[in-house]
Amino acid sequence: MTRFVAYYRVSTQKQGNSGLGLEAQEATVARYLKEGDDLIAPPFIEVESGKRTDRPELHKALARCRIMGATLIVAKVDRLTRSASFLETVLASGVPVVFCDLPGVTGAVGEFILRQMANIAQLEAGLISERTRAALKAKVERDGQWDRKAKHHLIPGAGQAVATQVRQQRAAARASDILSVIQELQAAGAASLRAIAAELNARAIPTPRGGEWSAVQVKRVLDRAA
Repeated sequence: MTRFVAYYRVSTQKQGNSGLGLEAQEATVARYLKEGDDLIAPPFIEVESGKRTDRPELHKALARCRIMGATLIVAKVDRLTRSASFLETVLASGVPVVFCDLPGVTGAVGEFILRQMANIAQLEAGLISERTRAALKAKVERDGQWDRKAKHHLIPGAGQAVATQVRQQRAAARASDILSVIQELQAAGAASLRAIAAELNARAIPTPRGGEWSAVQVKRVLDRAA
C-alpha cells in the first residue's frame, strides 16, 4: 500500500470556486491510484499562478507527507510549477513526488529523470562556464601565467559533507513537523508522553524509521526542541 497526499493548483479564484480545472485534476489523480492505495484527506488546494513560488498550501502538503511517510501526488507537472529551479527545490525537500501525466517516472529512476528536467534550464550556464575555462586555459598556454581567479580546487569529501548536510536538513524538517503535531495534541489535552504516543499511533503517523511511537521516542523529540 502506498500513501499519497494530493496537491491541486488552479490559477484563479474563479477556477477555484467553480471547480473548473480542479475537478479534472481530482479525476486524474483518482485514475492514477491503484487498489489498496491510501489517499490521505484532505487534499491541499492552491489558488495561485504557476509562476509564483510562495505556496503555503504546498508547504503544508510537504509537511503532511513527511509526517505521514507519504508521497506527494500531482495531476500534471505544470500544476506544480513551470519553473525548473522551483521543481528542483521541491525534489530536494526529501518528499517523494509522483506526477500522474508521467506514470512511469517513479522511484529513484523517476527522481533522476525529474532532476534532469530541472537541470536542463542550467545547461546554457554550464556551457558558458566551459567556454570561460577554455578561454582561461588558452590564456595560460599563451602567456605562461596562471590566473588564480580561474583556478578550481577540489575538496576531498565535499560531496559526502553535502549529502550529510542534506540528510540533517531533511531530518530537522520532519522533526519540526512532528513537534507541531505533538504541540497540538498537548493543547488538546494529551498530558503524558504515553498519551501523546498513543494518539500519534492512532493517527497512523510513523516514527522517522517507520515504526510506532513510544513514550521514549516522544520525549526525544521534545528534548531536541528544548
